[in-house]
Amino acid sequence: MNEAKEEVPLLKADAAEIDERRRSKTMSRKEMARDLRRRRLGGLVDPEEADLLREIESSRPKTRADCVNSPRPCNFVSCKYNLYLDVNPETGSIKLNFPDKEITELEYTCALDVAEKGGITLEEVGEIMNLTRERIRQVETRGLLKVRDATEAEPPRGPDGKPIPKAKR
Repeated sequence: MNEAKEEVPLLKADAAEIDERRRSKTMSRKEMARDLRRRRLGGLVDPEEADLLREIESSRPKTRADCVNSPRPCNFVSCKYNLYLDVNPETGSIKLNFPDKEITELEYTCALDVAEKGGITLEEVGEIMNLTRERIRQVETRGLLKVRDATEAEPPRGPDGKPIPKAKR
């Protein structure tokens, strides 16, 4: 019994130590950008960090022409055309499309490279995107419906860009 009474204070001590530890904090991309802006405005940005951010931003391709001849696999995983990661612009959450592979193991890392290849089958798209052929077909159908709805909502336009009256259609 004495042994049981001695264990209780140890448990309380462990609990106190846990409370004193700092927990890791998960930040979204938006929170990190907000924090960086706040630090920049306050003049609290580390000079090394500022130099690194400038260097990354200056080497990042701005247009397709900038990245056509760059080495593959593309290392700019934050690019919206990169296939390795998907970033939700609303929440800032990141989805890893190929959790079992490294970026160097991918045949294609850029959606623009796939588009330049020309027409490919649903199976090939599924393999590139790590999705099934059926899911690719569903996404394709949904995209085509959106395009059709958008074009039907707008009246046809002539070469001058003005809408064509219904009587002349």
